Amino acid sequence: MYDLFTGSRQSTGNTQIHVRDSMNQEIVRQVQESFKALVPIADQVGPMFYARLFETHPELRPMFAQDIQPQAKKLVQMLALVVSGLHRLDALLPVVRDLARRHTGYGVDGAHYAVVGETLIWTLEQGLGDAFTPAIRHAWASAYGTLSSAMISAAEQSPIAA
Repeated sequence: MYDLFTGSRQSTGNTQIHVRDSMNQEIVRQVQESFKALVPIADQVGPMFYARLFETHPELRPMFAQDIQPQAKKLVQMLALVVSGLHRLDALLPVVRDLARRHTGYGVDGAHYAVVGETLIWTLEQGLGDAFTPAIRHAWASAYGTLSSAMISAAEQSPIAA
């Protein structure tokens, strides 16, 4: 599994079992409940994420279209899809694995997942304010770590051209 806090991957040899073990019901509940609190500012979440991403990693800017608004909207839509599907990992994992394979065609590599994870956590912290407790941080980091590990593995195994 990818560890957002250390930036390292830990392989268990069996991604399916490890993914299920790391996504307990409380983590899913915390992620889903905290995401609901972002709904009133949903139109700000994507632009906030990309502004931070490009501020901290300007070398990634050329990977995106000049007008970031459509991509920002897609990001929030994908987050909503993923968050709503966390309790159904068997259905969600094929979707995020295919997404990862497509992203390799855009130049995304394994190292980018740590950057995205850090930016996501920062965005959540900004958007949720005081509601972004250590427990919520842990839940999001766990969920992101689980999903990004599956995505990295999928991308390394069989990339799909964009």
